[in-house]
Amino acid sequence: MKFITIIFFIISFITAAEANQKGKAYFAGGCFWCMEEVYEKLSGVEEVISGYSGGTTENPTYREVTYGKTGHFEVVEIVYDKEIISFKELLNIFWKNIDPFDPYGQFCDKGYSYRSVAFYQNDEEKKLIENSVKELENKFNKEIVTYVRSFDKFYEAEVYHQDFYVKKFQRYLEYKTACRREEILNNIWNL
Repeated sequence: MKFITIIFFIISFITAAEANQKGKAYFAGGCFWCMEEVYEKLSGVEEVISGYSGGTTENPTYREVTYGKTGHFEVVEIVYDKEIISFKELLNIFWKNIDPFDPYGQFCDKGYSYRSVAFYQNDEEKKLIENSVKELENKFNKEIVTYVRSFDKFYEAEVYHQDFYVKKFQRYLEYKTACRREEILNNIWNL
């Protein structure tokens, strides 16, 4: 019995240590398909899930979010290993993949649910986001209109949205090209 207790303790300790290395970050950058593609390619990112956050409707559908008044945005949940990549690095990648000056949405997707948002879960993340906003406003001499919001809940999007850029690559590529996403990003960030 004592041996089993020791094994259970060791497993619990290892599980807790692994959990402390995992982080979650939440960003809205217009189409969640595009944001999912960006983050899934990064070392240290373990999973990226498309979904909805920021609003009041529980368990919203895609149709409700894009056509209704749920208050939600298209958001990605990023599960990452803090030992490999930091929230600050994820935040820097967020900025380079959005147009932070567009108050109407992102690229060809317009409307409230396509607005850009950096969500924070604690004071440290809030400070990192606010400082980066100030730095960008100074650099560009323009107001950043990306929302900075406290994170509350995340609702996973429908299955067909998950990994859409992989499952429907040709359709995704046509959409991304038609929206001129890369062209606009290159013009803003000189990529």
